Amino acid sequence: MDGDTRETIRAVALELFSTKGFEQTSLREIAERVGLTKASLYYHYSSKQSLLLAVVEPVLTGWRAIGDDAGGLAHTPPNVRHVVERCLDVLLRNRAIVGVFQRDPAGVAVVAKSLWEDSLELGRRLVGWLAGPAPTTADRLRAVAAMEVLGAVLTSATYGLADVAEAELREVLLQAALNVLGVPGEPEESEMRSAG
Repeated sequence: MDGDTRETIRAVALELFSTKGFEQTSLREIAERVGLTKASLYYHYSSKQSLLLAVVEPVLTGWRAIGDDAGGLAHTPPNVRHVVERCLDVLLRNRAIVGVFQRDPAGVAVVAKSLWEDSLELGRRLVGWLAGPAPTTADRLRAVAAMEVLGAVLTSATYGLADVAEAELREVLLQAALNVLGVPGEPEESEMRSAG
């Protein structure tokens, strides 16, 4: 039951943080929406900051795993595609989280400075891998641009594209990111090789 309650609290916090903003959402409001007292909410999450961390942790955990796995892969077109697909899938699964950062970026950055720094470091790590070994400035710029293309998953609703089917969104953004990186067509499964 505790796991279900924690997840319900997290879901309500995500909804409120992304629609009202982190600073403008009170723990009392979250507790009332869940049907708990504020004291009961503290049993599950010790602070609003710990709740914010729980809300955004799936993205950080996903990116951390991708970065760790990518370190063992040769930088080949099929492996680049594999890494880009995984990054995109993490973003697709966690689309609602962007509202937290868009609604109140300054509040989130101040309250969760280490979280912000972790996300930037993970992003740099993925960009570094996508740029390849001994990258040129152009390689690094293409890697940054590809990650920005993937980020369109998170902002598509802002531009009136909330009704685009997830499969179409995935297909279009994957191909766009791969085009930016200069990665050709569909990979053969047997082409993926480890670096070690």
